[in-house]
Amino acid sequence: MGRRSDTKAKVEFGDFQTPPALAADVCRRISALGIRPRSIVEPTCGTGSLLFAALDAFPDVITAAGFDVSDAYVRAARKVLRARRDKQQVTVAQENFFEAAWPARIASLAEPILFIGNPPWVTNADLGYLNSRNIPEKANFHGRAGLDAVTGKSNFDISEWMLIKLLSWLDGRRAALAILCKTAVARKVLAFGWNAGFRMARAATYRIDTAKYFGASVDACLFVCELGSTVGDRACRTFESVEAKRSSGTLGYRDGAIIADVTLYDRRRKLLGECQYKWRSGIKHDCAGIMELRRFGDSFENGDGERVNLESTFLYPMLKSSDVARGGLIHPKRYMVVTQTFVGEDTGRIAEMAPLTWQYLNRHRARFDKRASSIYKGKPPFSIFGVGDYTFAPWKVAISGLYKKLDFQVVGPYEGTPVVVDDTCYFVACRSETEARLLHALLSSEPAKEFYSAFVFWDAKRPVTTDLLRRLDLWKLAQLLGRAAEFQRLCTGKDGGSVAVPVPGDQLALGFAG
Repeated sequence: MGRRSDTKAKVEFGDFQTPPALAADVCRRISALGIRPRSIVEPTCGTGSLLFAALDAFPDVITAAGFDVSDAYVRAARKVLRARRDKQQVTVAQENFFEAAWPARIASLAEPILFIGNPPWVTNADLGYLNSRNIPEKANFHGRAGLDAVTGKSNFDISEWMLIKLLSWLDGRRAALAILCKTAVARKVLAFGWNAGFRMARAATYRIDTAKYFGASVDACLFVCELGSTVGDRACRTFESVEAKRSSGTLGYRDGAIIADVTLYDRRRKLLGECQYKWRSGIKHDCAGIMELRRFGDSFENGDGERVNLESTFLYPMLKSSDVARGGLIHPKRYMVVTQTFVGEDTGRIAEMAPLTWQYLNRHRARFDKRASSIYKGKPPFSIFGVGDYTFAPWKVAISGLYKKLDFQVVGPYEGTPVVVDDTCYFVACRSETEARLLHALLSSEPAKEFYSAFVFWDAKRPVTTDLLRRLDLWKLAQLLGRAAEFQRLCTGKDGGSVAVPVPGDQLALGFAG
């Protein structure tokens, strides 16, 4: 019981206490930036290492306060506080961040204000799973719409929510945030703040060695953001360590998006637009053990090692991210049971068309019924998502969403059957090999790679996304590379082909395939 309970508590309360050595390094860095606070607050202080390190680094502070939801941590911090000479100006109290009256408290603080801390490195979904009370009111605060809001894009890090709230409360005050958080969270907060027009004067991130300090494999940083009376240059310098003296790069904000490399972006900015092809995710089924099979002669074996005989009617050769990322001549090693040709299609037809497949699916129906995502609720049994006419296009240009490289691959039919990809891959559907080869040449060109690289953050869980891919205007790229006539001929369907998938919003009124 102890281990399970301890693990739950560690996740719920973000129990990665900041080592004193790291806390001291963080405060030295803050001081080197010229930040001189009169008020210090650590809103999730734990045992207080950052709070006390800040007090040591800034002895002229008028008032300081630390808060934590854990009574045990508050007692431990108070024990340390009792031995300090400056204890009269310091408050340590038990409090839930999400229930505190922060605007009123912040209004009473003397400027400059320093918020320092190491908030939980978990998401709202993690805490919801734990039935935690240490969580903000559930809300789609990024304003996601439709399917995005129920398939994970509305999920967010708790620290992201906290930092955005703090920025909004501190906007217009002379203040600074110095927070240990995931690097991806720092970027999201910057993007939100820049887009919202918060008066952020200066920002920087300093990579931290999470394996050394926390025994965790997470890309994280010290995020420092200074606020004032005016908006700064919307740039954030990046450093490889808290001790680093020279910046390794600069993040920026251009045309409503956060940019990984402003130099590359400015060079290839003219390619920005709306892709004439519709980038698609592969098939989502959340039941790999049953839906994905390996072939052994005339039979198939599922992920549980069960050998089955199935009709070919609903079986399609498939590729996963690792297959697409490997490149070269791709020969599918797996097959997928594709139960629908469009989202919501009645799956009862499988019983008549492929009785062995229907029996197989029904034997494992309990596995399908246990799928957690709400997208399957109220849908026909064995439903899938990310399926449509485009799924069955004979040719595709695909890329892995998980691997840290911009390698596009041409995917053609296998043994006369269209190849499908899983939902860790993205692709555009093509009507012919000629069309696919042209698109592959365009997407693999140096200008295209530089354009995409300007946006890509390789530490992200999915460095490549449809949001990224759709920003490249292929017509502009084709013009730049001297292949506009070829591109126009193929994409209007004048060069033949058997699969046409229409896309909305075509700038050139050319009926492009997608």
